[in-house]
Amino acid sequence: MVSGVTVITHNLALAVISGVIVSALGFAWKSAQHIHRNSEIKKDGTKVYYLHGPLFFGSITDFNQGFNPSEDPNEVIVDMMDSRVWDHSGLEAIHKLGARYQAVGKTVKLQHISKNCRNLLKKAGSMVDIMILPDDPSYHVANLIKSERIPSAR
Repeated sequence: MVSGVTVITHNLALAVISGVIVSALGFAWKSAQHIHRNSEIKKDGTKVYYLHGPLFFGSITDFNQGFNPSEDPNEVIVDMMDSRVWDHSGLEAIHKLGARYQAVGKTVKLQHISKNCRNLLKKAGSMVDIMILPDDPSYHVANLIKSERIPSAR
C-alpha cells in the first residue's frame, strides 16, 4: 500500500501515514471481532455474564447487543476476568449498560475489573456497582525498576 501511495502522490510521508492509519484500522477491526460472552444462572437466581475480549470503540456494539435487561433476572453480574477496557468508549458502554438495567429496576455489578478502571468508573459516576475481589486483575503500563548507581572505576 505504501508503495502504491508513494507512486501515485510522490510523497513518502503521506504514504507512510496512510499505511499506519490503514494498519490501525485493520487491527481495530480484527480486535473487535474477538469479543464474546457466555452466561450462566447461579443457584440464587443471579445471572453471570462472562465477558471475553477487549472492550473498546470497535467492540461496544457487540457488547451492548449481548444483554437483555427486560428478560434478565433482578441481579446481574458481568465478570471481566478475561476482558480489558481499552478506551473511554468501553467505560461509556459499561455506564450505559448500568443505565439500561436501572431503567427496568434491576442492578448490574462488575467483578474482576482492574483498579484503574474502577477508579475511572467511580469518577464518572457510573450506574454499575463494582465488586472488589481478591483476585481482581492489575494491569501496569510500565513497571519502574529502582536502579542503583554504580560508581565508575577510575
